[in-house]
This record gives sequence, structure tokens and C-alpha cells, in this order.
Amino acid sequence: METKNLISIQQFCKHYNVPKAFINTLHEYELVEIIVKSDEQYLKTTQLREVEKMMRLHYDLDINFEGIDAVYNLLKQVESLQNEINKLKNRLDFYNNYQ
Repeated sequence: METKNLISIQQFCKHYNVPKAFINTLHEYELVEIIVKSDEQYLKTTQLREVEKMMRLHYDLDINFEGIDAVYNLLKQVESLQNEINKLKNRLDFYNNYQ
């Protein structure tokens, strides 16, 4: 089975010293996607940065999972709005340069 771009949840939890229940709870809140291959659970490596952020929110700032869900979704909305602003600025610059 191909496990390129995946990291074992067991390996991740051992490396970061977090319980597997933490990842499972993030999955229950639909904050991470768990891939199952050959009875082994994996995270996509592209999710690692977000999981690390959620770990800091939970363990360093003592934010519960409902709070992590709210903060994470708000951060995604802010990022989306920033991208939209950049697109609009680029369009405006194009039209200003065109005149």
C-alpha cells in the first residue's frame, strides 16, 4: 500500500508526545482527515502544520476542542478573505495600469 505523503498517527503521537485520543477528537470535530490503510491510521503530511497549531491551542493555551474548532474555522475564513482582497487588489491594479 502506498503511504507516501502520509504519517502514521502512532508515530506522530509518539514524536509529539500526545495521546492518540487527541487526534481522534480532532477527527470527530472534522478538523483532520484520518486515512486508514492496512488497519493502520495515517494523517496527510499536508495537515501537520494545522495539527501542530491545534496542539499549541489546546496544550499551551488550554483551549478546549469546541474552542479549537471555532478558532480554526475563523482562521480559515480570515485566510480566505485575505486571498480575496489580494485578488481584488490585483484586478484593480490591472485596470489602473490599463488606463
